[in-house]
Amino acid sequence: MAAAVAVRSKRRLLPHLYRLLHSTAAPSPNRFLRHASPVPRAADHSPFLRLPAARVSTLPTGLRVVTQSYPAATRMASVGVWVDAGSRFELPGTNGTAHFLEHMAFKGTERRPTANALEVEIEDMGARLNAYTSREQTTFFADVQGRDVPAALDVLSDILQHPRFPQQGIQRERGVILREMEEVQGMMEEVIFDHLHTAAFRDHPLGDTILGPTENIKSISKKDLQQYISTHYTCPRMVVSASGAVDHDEVVDQVRKLFTGFSTDPTTADQLVEANPAIFTGSEVRVENAEMPLAHIAIAFKGSSWTDPSSIPLMVTQSILGSWNRSIGVGNCSGSALARGISNGELAENLMAFNTNYRDTGLFGIYTGAPPDALHDLSRLIMEEFRRLAFRVSETEVARARNQLKSSLLLHFDGSTAVSENNGRQMLTYGRVMPFLELFARIDAVDCDTVMKTAKEFIIDKDVALAAVGPISNLPELSWFRSQTVSDDKFTSRVFSLFAQNN
Repeated sequence: MAAAVAVRSKRRLLPHLYRLLHSTAAPSPNRFLRHASPVPRAADHSPFLRLPAARVSTLPTGLRVVTQSYPAATRMASVGVWVDAGSRFELPGTNGTAHFLEHMAFKGTERRPTANALEVEIEDMGARLNAYTSREQTTFFADVQGRDVPAALDVLSDILQHPRFPQQGIQRERGVILREMEEVQGMMEEVIFDHLHTAAFRDHPLGDTILGPTENIKSISKKDLQQYISTHYTCPRMVVSASGAVDHDEVVDQVRKLFTGFSTDPTTADQLVEANPAIFTGSEVRVENAEMPLAHIAIAFKGSSWTDPSSIPLMVTQSILGSWNRSIGVGNCSGSALARGISNGELAENLMAFNTNYRDTGLFGIYTGAPPDALHDLSRLIMEEFRRLAFRVSETEVARARNQLKSSLLLHFDGSTAVSENNGRQMLTYGRVMPFLELFARIDAVDCDTVMKTAKEFIIDKDVALAAVGPISNLPELSWFRSQTVSDDKFTSRVFSLFAQNN
């Protein structure tokens, strides 16, 4: 009796749930689309993007300071120095100096004579000090509590202006970097992209590796390090960027007092690039290794520079191509047509579209890892997808790509470290910080016609750079990849139109 009352009570309290669980009728597909549509919709992001504006000051020396203050419950801040200098600016025979210098900056100064003294000071603040080198930029930064920003600036200015470069430390660091090189050789993605740069920019510093060859690491001297700093660490090519719990005026005052020992040579990175521009060579690097289980391949076209008007359409195109990994198990449901084709055909283990920008050029393409017996079919599918982008792109997939791109950008810029990094990099590449409202407006302006026009400009009848490592005997020749970019507009458009009607 009590049980029956309880059942009736539940039915009265949750009639909708009861009908849902006990209904024998087939569920209506529209019920699942009541609050979510398979068709991407444009949304107004402006209420969420009105972040505090970045403030910029330029000192008489040419050194720029950019800050972006915003309230944070943790009262944490990030501050760093972004230098317009990387491996592409190294002199012939000194490849690896920029990266070696990054390591040696933490080995002691005149005021902090040992690496241990520097480490203890940073740890006592509960801070984190780090650095990295790329082909065009070098960065030194610290994550600290807001009250310790002045101390972090003091440390950063000291390690960059007064490094000791002890001979014993240089010898020790050679071994550290050689071990780092061995570790990198086990990271196939890093290896492939180093080979890809060699193939794309042969006989140019942009095609060299960041770490440099073994013989250079064993021979780089204190004189090489000092010369690199005096030549490239100049005020007009440096930006101090801070974000989080920071005060702009206080940071500017600190920088004015501390950063006094750098050269004011007016030579800019743009002038150096103009004197030695990178030429896309469209060649290949193949390393056969039959013992590897997968072949690792990167196929690339010449991309855009940072300031090229095509840079944002290429970002959207990269998002259309997408990324995928078999371990996530959603290839059939992916918004990327290429990912669905690879997943259904079991042609590869992973896929990643990339779009890398430099001052005067770029790389745009696909990286993938695949079993050796699928290489020909995989290559055909990838090149067909590249061609399709120039002739048959729907507004639906472009809208989806725009939304995915904007979401990934917002996720990437979460936290003071990412904000500080973004602002420093943009000051070096654009000369200003682009607000999110402007960036998103530029992304939303990209439609399917823009994507197809951009693909025709960068893909159709263009040279290809290829890097491949592993069991690659079944991989087509470079000439075949190049032939797949040649296309007659009318014929190709007719083929893709017929394909669309039949599917």
